[in-house]
Amino acid sequence: MSPPPPLGRTRKRDAQLFDPALCDTELVAVRGQFTQGRWARARSLLVATGDDWDRRGHRVTVLAETPSATAWAREWLLAEPGSADAATLLACATVHAALRGKGTPQAADEACRRAAALLPADPTPWLGLLMLSRAFGGDEEFSRNFDQVRARHREHHHAHHLMVARLAERDPAAGSDPLHEVYDFAAWAAEESPADSPLAVLPVIAHAERYRVLAAVEGRTAPEAATLHWSGRRARQVLRSAFDWWLEWEREDHPRNRVDLNFLAHAKLCEGRPAEAAALFHRIGAHATRAPWSYPDRDPTKAFLAARSAALGTA
Repeated sequence: MSPPPPLGRTRKRDAQLFDPALCDTELVAVRGQFTQGRWARARSLLVATGDDWDRRGHRVTVLAETPSATAWAREWLLAEPGSADAATLLACATVHAALRGKGTPQAADEACRRAAALLPADPTPWLGLLMLSRAFGGDEEFSRNFDQVRARHREHHHAHHLMVARLAERDPAAGSDPLHEVYDFAAWAAEESPADSPLAVLPVIAHAERYRVLAAVEGRTAPEAATLHWSGRRARQVLRSAFDWWLEWEREDHPRNRVDLNFLAHAKLCEGRPAEAAALFHRIGAHATRAPWSYPDRDPTKAFLAARSAALGTA
C-alpha cells in the first residue's frame, strides 16, 4: 500500500473533498453532462446499473442533487413517459428540492409513489420517501418507509445509515447508555447480513451518530470527550470487529465504501489508534465525507485535513 503524496501536492484534490459521487468515476463523467441538460448518458448509466440496488440508489441520489435535476429529469420523462429510470430520478430530484425548501413534501411524496409503481422491485423510490420522512415525517412513517426499502433489498446501505441516524436521536437524556436501541439495531443488522456485507461497519456508525446527538445536548466539543465516548468496552469491541472486517473483506467494489472508511478512520483516531487510522486514510484518498468529520459542529474540511495529517504524521 503506497502512501499518498505530500499534502502540499494534494491541494487540487483536496478542493474536491466531499464530492457525493465518491469514487464512482462513471458517475462523475455522466453528472457533468447531466448538469448541462444532456440526459442520454444518465439514461445509459442507469440502464447499465440494473438491479445493483445500492449502486442505483447512490447514482440516482447524486444525479438528483445536481442543479436543475428536476427540469432535466422531467424533460427525459416527457421524452419517455414509461421510463422507470426517468420517473425515479425525477422523484428523487423532487425530494432534494423539498429538502432545500424549493418544493413541497407532498409533491415529492407523490412523485416517489408514481416511480415506485413503475418498477415495484426497486427500493430507490422508497429511499426517496425515507429521506423525505427523515426530514418531515414521524417515527412511524419513517419506520414504514425503511421496511419498504429493506423488503426490496435487505442490506440497503444508505437506508440503514439513515435509520441509525434517526434512532440515535431518540432519548438523548439517556446519555451514554450502552444499551441504547441504536446499538441494538446496528448489531442486529450487522449479524443478519452476510459475512462480506458492509453493514458489518454499522455498529461504528451507531456510535458516531450517538456521539453527534450527545455532543449537541451536553456540549461535548473537546477532543477528550470524543475519546471518552470511544473508550468503553462495547465501543472497543465494535471498532475491533469493524477494523478486522475491513482487513479481511475490504469491499472496494461497493459504491459507498468510502462512507464507511471515513467513519471508521474517525473512530480509530478518537480511540487513540492513529496507525490504524492511517491505513484507512490511504484508502480514503480525497474521498472525504462531511459526516462524521463535522461532528460535533465542526468545519468538516479543517477537521478532515487535520485528522489526516495527524494520522499520517504530516502535521
